[in-house]
Amino acid sequence: MQREIVEAGPLLSPKGVLHTPGWARKPLLAYDRSLARGRLKEWDYYCILREDFGLAVTVADLGYIGFVAVAWLDFENGSFHSSEMMRPFTRGKLALPASSEQGDVEVAWGKRRVHIRREAGERTLTLEWPDFRKGEDLRAEIALTAPETDDGLVVATPFPGHATAFYYNHKQNCLSADGEVQLGEETHHFTPATSMGVLDWGRGVWTWSNTWYWGSASGKVGKKRVGFNLGYGFGDLSTHTENIAFVDGVGHKLDEVQFAFGRYMDPWQCTSNDGRFEMTFTPILDRHADINLLVFRSLQHQVFGTYSGKVVLDDGSTLEVPKLLGFAEKVVNRW
Repeated sequence: MQREIVEAGPLLSPKGVLHTPGWARKPLLAYDRSLARGRLKEWDYYCILREDFGLAVTVADLGYIGFVAVAWLDFENGSFHSSEMMRPFTRGKLALPASSEQGDVEVAWGKRRVHIRREAGERTLTLEWPDFRKGEDLRAEIALTAPETDDGLVVATPFPGHATAFYYNHKQNCLSADGEVQLGEETHHFTPATSMGVLDWGRGVWTWSNTWYWGSASGKVGKKRVGFNLGYGFGDLSTHTENIAFVDGVGHKLDEVQFAFGRYMDPWQCTSNDGRFEMTFTPILDRHADINLLVFRSLQHQVFGTYSGKVVLDDGSTLEVPKLLGFAEKVVNRW
């Protein structure tokens, strides 16, 4: 069930077929977009949270449309505000890097600018977004760091019945955040003592219609850096899952985890098939959106809140998690 990739190699064959489905702790497989057969979907997503507020940034090139979005999350008031830009037929013109560990991202459309600079051990997000909210400008500069030795979760996922469809994804939790966001006349500070971020880096050729579930959290439990990634519903997961817990940079691989919930703002139960991961997710804010452009539609509920429960680590010990900030989402995409 859990095929771990431990050797470097190419992601795709010359015919665009995924070489080795499975999961890895590092992005060992080299992504060469020239080998892909089909319409590529590429994106970089960052979400940075502290107890009272958060920031999410998306840069995506879906072939027939380019998409850049910034969201400000206010957990004290249970509200959010987002602003998006779109351009038709970008078809790779955003020049997103072929590696999650190297290369910069820069998009400047009009006076709005997103720059993600990657240097050794650090990623720096710089935003300039005039008229973000009711005449208020948003500016930000935030550095995200993590030890180079930290494990991440990397998956190489095929799609049943589609030989050249694939999903190559790198999730990196527990990125310490240091910087500030200026929103109108207010300045909000992220500090390593209070704030952590997560990277979601994805490249692939997918089927058109998909539904996925994703959960993520990062923070401190006592003096330990603790995070986890949860996911299912997307592609052929017969060789691996997207579930893993991180403790001080070490990944503890988990089998199947599913969400059970009624209304989005009711508590969610996150349950594993082997009893190793049992959490209650308590919502604070539902960041919901329905972007419908006929050939492109994304219906999403990204619910922010806190996880409480337990996770059994690889050595058999149990880590009790009293309260860890993160999110859980259900997304339906036709793109």
